Amino acid sequence: MSEELNPQVYSNRWADAVGSGDQASPRDFCRCIEQGSSRTQLPTGFHPERQDTTAPGWIRLLELVEEAAADGREVFKPLVELTAEERRQVITLPPTIAKLTSVKHLVLYASNLVRIPPEIGAMKSLEEFTPYTSYRLHWFPYEITRCPNLRDSTVSTRALYGNYKRRPPFPPLSAAATGRQGGDFEDLDPGVWGATVIRTCSVCDRHIHGADLHQVWISLKTSGADVLPLLVNACSTACIDALPTPPEGYVQVPHTGGESVSRPPAGRWPRQ
Repeated sequence: MSEELNPQVYSNRWADAVGSGDQASPRDFCRCIEQGSSRTQLPTGFHPERQDTTAPGWIRLLELVEEAAADGREVFKPLVELTAEERRQVITLPPTIAKLTSVKHLVLYASNLVRIPPEIGAMKSLEEFTPYTSYRLHWFPYEITRCPNLRDSTVSTRALYGNYKRRPPFPPLSAAATGRQGGDFEDLDPGVWGATVIRTCSVCDRHIHGADLHQVWISLKTSGADVLPLLVNACSTACIDALPTPPEGYVQVPHTGGESVSRPPAGRWPRQ
């Protein structure tokens, strides 16, 4: 019989990472990055949502992180343990993920996340990172480059700032965030800064309070698979100067985003 009468059926390799199949929606809708080629891409910006730390989903996630840290598990799939409504309540991960030093594979399939905290850089054993179909996750912290064993990732690249398929612009970084002198970085507007708190330099790990804060974007290959848009919170221009060169086909220097940044043409697969 022909292949048309017998289409090949592919298995869902993430079937065990989906979680509860209840009727509530596990994700919010996001139109930050247009997917259709006929649609005009509007200016982009950070998601302004703050994590509700009283939500049942968040409280349960804190418990799951502690359990995973205590038993030293190597695969961490926290969203599987949450209901759909609880998954929707989680828009970031807690700083306590820094305790997950034994985790080799972090699975965040189909999450409602809008940001990842810099503490992911403390997950020194991390080898595989799977935030696949997390369509509201458009960028990552530079600290993910501190994971020395990260070799594989599965990311929905069409949802990323600066992706090669459409080259959506990076959000412009506030002038207040570029060379701001001193100040309190403990209660920030995430819609402006990309975080509610900034404590240390993404590059040298120096405490950033009372020093200059310089925010820049950079695109880097962080695993064997993907080039990711990374947000750098640097304590000095020297730390910015120490950043590596992005791969060919991406903006070749650290930049502050916005429409004025000259991006390579869309639709061309860059050399890796």
